[in-house]
Amino acid sequence: MSSTDFLYKPAIRDSRWEGDGPRWYLWDGGFLALGSSEGVVPPHAHHAFQLVIGIEGEVAAKGARGEWRSGRGLVVPPDVEHSYNGLGAIGAMLFVDPESSEGVWLRSTFRREIDFVPEERIVPCADELRKFLERPHQSMEIRPLILHCVKAMCAGAPPSRKMDERVTKVLQEIRASDDLRISLETAAASVYLSEGRFAHLFKQQVGLPFRRYMLWRKLARAVLAIGRERTLGAAAHAADFADAAHLTRTFYQMFGIPPSVMMRGEFFEIESPF
Repeated sequence: MSSTDFLYKPAIRDSRWEGDGPRWYLWDGGFLALGSSEGVVPPHAHHAFQLVIGIEGEVAAKGARGEWRSGRGLVVPPDVEHSYNGLGAIGAMLFVDPESSEGVWLRSTFRREIDFVPEERIVPCADELRKFLERPHQSMEIRPLILHCVKAMCAGAPPSRKMDERVTKVLQEIRASDDLRISLETAAASVYLSEGRFAHLFKQQVGLPFRRYMLWRKLARAVLAIGRERTLGAAAHAADFADAAHLTRTFYQMFGIPPSVMMRGEFFEIESPF
């Protein structure tokens, strides 16, 4: 199956779950998708931790220079180019903001290009996710469930390292603003730094140049808008893209699939778990 044939399928294939596509739990900055997929997603990179947990079956991934590997669970760090194949497995795909405290914890745990998580850390997550799909009234609510899965995949105690408070201030302002046209000049001025000094500090702390990060934030906002608006044109407008074509190009570059894939499921907007 080629990358153009990439498909999402329902989370459960029998009467235990009656949906006709994946379930998307969306918040500003991340999402959880429950379902199955098959087909190769070509090389791409996004500014988020990608956690995949196989509820039934294994998934596969490869880095820019590595070979395909498969397992029950994997973690791809932010901004790492990779390819992915869901192999038809029923599973959960979770995107975590790397600047959140949970993202910092993930960064301290997973340092390689792609990490496959030990089985003993995957099984508790998979069991809780299965319960959520099959017996929702007996399971955790969705936000505690997401946190449970992230913490189960991390090792050791949460790190105490924090970002530079000036970068943190700008990130908070970006997340709180409806305007995604904040310039490097404006951001630098808000923390009393020159453009050059702030640009260097921001890339050092976040791992992306400021303008590239702003493009990522627009795309994250667009993902949320797709769930709300259900048309690409309206989502592009809501996230300040020039048009649906511009959104599609950016979405494909960062996720490796067209945004139309998201139209095949059921959407639930939740508060950020992080």
